[in-house]
Amino acid sequence: MFGSFGWMELLLILIIVLIIFGAGKIPQLGEGLGKAIKGFKKSVNEPDAIDVTPPAADQPAAAQPSQLAQGQAAPPQAAPAQQGQEVKHG
Repeated sequence: MFGSFGWMELLLILIIVLIIFGAGKIPQLGEGLGKAIKGFKKSVNEPDAIDVTPPAADQPAAAQPSQLAQGQAAPPQAAPAQQGQEVKHG
């Protein structure tokens, strides 16, 4: 794909890049591109990390199945009031 570019096409691309970004930004663009490629290669070559830590037991849940089996009710959740509906008491 890139083998079909001649030296005139590459020179034209370089001139367009210089016009758009300016000579001062070219080293920063090259450095950023190099870091991105290096990070991509590193992430491809590293094995995936596996999390083997157990979940924390002290995190409170709304209602655990063991509590429901013992007859303890889950905390009630209030339904949001809808507009346009009458509330009848009695």
